[in-house]
Amino acid sequence: MNHDLKRAGIAGVELGGTKCIVALADAGHAIIDQRSIPTTSPTETLAGIEAVLDEWWHVRAFASLGVASFGPVDLDPASPAYGHITSTAKPGWRDTPVADRLAARYPVAVTFDTDVNGAALAEGRWGAAQGLDDYAYITVGTGVGVGLIVNGRPTRGLGHCEAGHMRIARLAGDDWSGACPYHGDCVEGLAAGPAIAARLGGRGEHLADDHPVWLTVVDALAQMAQALVSATGPRRLLIGGGVIAHRPYLIDAIDRRLRALIGDYLQLPPRDAGYVRAPGLGIAAGPLGPIALALSGHNTRSKPLAE
Repeated sequence: MNHDLKRAGIAGVELGGTKCIVALADAGHAIIDQRSIPTTSPTETLAGIEAVLDEWWHVRAFASLGVASFGPVDLDPASPAYGHITSTAKPGWRDTPVADRLAARYPVAVTFDTDVNGAALAEGRWGAAQGLDDYAYITVGTGVGVGLIVNGRPTRGLGHCEAGHMRIARLAGDDWSGACPYHGDCVEGLAAGPAIAARLGGRGEHLADDHPVWLTVVDALAQMAQALVSATGPRRLLIGGGVIAHRPYLIDAIDRRLRALIGDYLQLPPRDAGYVRAPGLGIAAGPLGPIALALSGHNTRSKPLAE
């Protein structure tokens, strides 16, 4: 491994609810090594991540580390719980200190954020949001996550964006209680993959495109999008994730419903301008997300490099 790579490499960890991707990027930010680790218990999973990072560290192949985690997480650097996974429904992971554990092991800057914020920043650097400072990355899969970028940075405040848990108006005649363990019929409780399966009593991959359940999915996501447009005015909405990837026509349906909800009050770009569109990086947004986080320097706790 050459000297430049040793000094300029970036390691990234995408900590997902089902699996973790640990990636190594070279000085040109291209992924040169990538490993997958099942997400089981915190002890087993973090040990597996560290084993991969240790292997790379022995040749001093990375000079910074980005961590993009499922949430909710604490992103306040002044908080004693900074870098912890907080009120997750994933068994065993609540209050797990992810960032501090990794920062204590490797004397490099460790940048920590949500997985969806990481993917959003990757889309801004290399994907379908290049050149934009205000946009939203929406993923619809196991949950509904939103990476909301305003003035070039992920939103902050009381915490990171949790628009997927927004409460919305229900379609006439639809009184299903929803599947979110916290809010029932929030957007995630109506539109995420597990919500669709819970409503139907089975997975939705083989449903017909005109099945009524897709109307509820489109309406829930369009209402969330309308709120995002009204609140922060994103210049582009990127919608991906497993549910959308299997049925890309839903993007156009969400666009049409969004425009109907907004009416003539706000002026969106023309429909053929790709205002609502699929992400540009596809599945690469995941492993590139923590690399983009490390490059951004947002929410970093630094330690001096070892001599």
